[in-house]
Amino acid sequence: MPELRQDIITGEWVVIATERSKRPESFTARAEVGPDDRTNCPFCYGHEAMTPPEIMAYSEEERKPNTSGWKVRVVPNKFPAFSPEGILKEFEYGIYRAMTGIGSHEVIIHSPDHLKDLDQLSTEQIDLVLSVYRERYLALSTVEEYKYILIIVNHGPRAGASLRHPHSQLFAIPMVPHLLETEISGAERYFREHGKCVYCQMVSFEMKERVRMVAENDRFVVVEPYASQSPFETWIIPKNHLSNFEEITDSDKRALAGILKGILKNIADNLGDPPYNYYLHTSPLHQRDLQHYHWHLEILPRLTIRAGFELGSRLIINVTTPESAAEFLRAGYGQGNLR
Repeated sequence: MPELRQDIITGEWVVIATERSKRPESFTARAEVGPDDRTNCPFCYGHEAMTPPEIMAYSEEERKPNTSGWKVRVVPNKFPAFSPEGILKEFEYGIYRAMTGIGSHEVIIHSPDHLKDLDQLSTEQIDLVLSVYRERYLALSTVEEYKYILIIVNHGPRAGASLRHPHSQLFAIPMVPHLLETEISGAERYFREHGKCVYCQMVSFEMKERVRMVAENDRFVVVEPYASQSPFETWIIPKNHLSNFEEITDSDKRALAGILKGILKNIADNLGDPPYNYYLHTSPLHQRDLQHYHWHLEILPRLTIRAGFELGSRLIINVTTPESAAEFLRAGYGQGNLR
């Protein structure tokens, strides 16, 4: 059973998940994985028995579970950071505080194609992936013990990917992560002081200034945040206020699929297909229609390494201005076109 332990000084939680140390690449240098690893890839057609039994799948035709023919497939992570088994309980160990690591850790396999990253899939296929995100959010939000759901993508070994076959991971956890608590409380403070959602204000200001804007469509903007923490940190933000991702409409979901494909392709083509992480920040579970918070998707290319000063001070040094990053990526769309 994984365990959550709280830092007695900072209040931040740490996950102790020894099961994940059993992964083949643990504690070894990760090399780039070549295309011939399809022979043993558990996410490819015909290898469905290599994963735990599937949770759900989208397919065009009738099929038996755990067989080929799927278009997007969801399975439990074989080496989970959280476990749905057991009872959620908090306990003390001397002066320290901990809780059982109850939760869900799922893998969302983007497509049967072993080599096609999100930017290489059709907009329709990305829309299906986003539909799975929404469906799993809604299904897991009914579990009372779960307080937050985080969906992430690790692209490339240096970003934490242990398998080449493109996939997302979903974590449903029994607490709100410290970063999200800080983000949400900061947004709430801004709302108290100004009476407006800070993300809506950001969208309005960036659309007016346009120096940090990279792209937009009718529903979303792509921006380099004013206080970017690393080169080419990129956010996709809905133009209209919505605090909960799982309430996204079908039309907005299609628009998100198109703009996500566009910016990931831009980053891949113009930055040499760098490793990156993306993560979806949304409201905590059981909290609906927050006036002060606004869901968004953050993309973080891994182009630099944080060294001693940053790790020791939590003060980030960014060597690229978000304005120059935005200008570069705008040009990557051709003629600096923002659409």
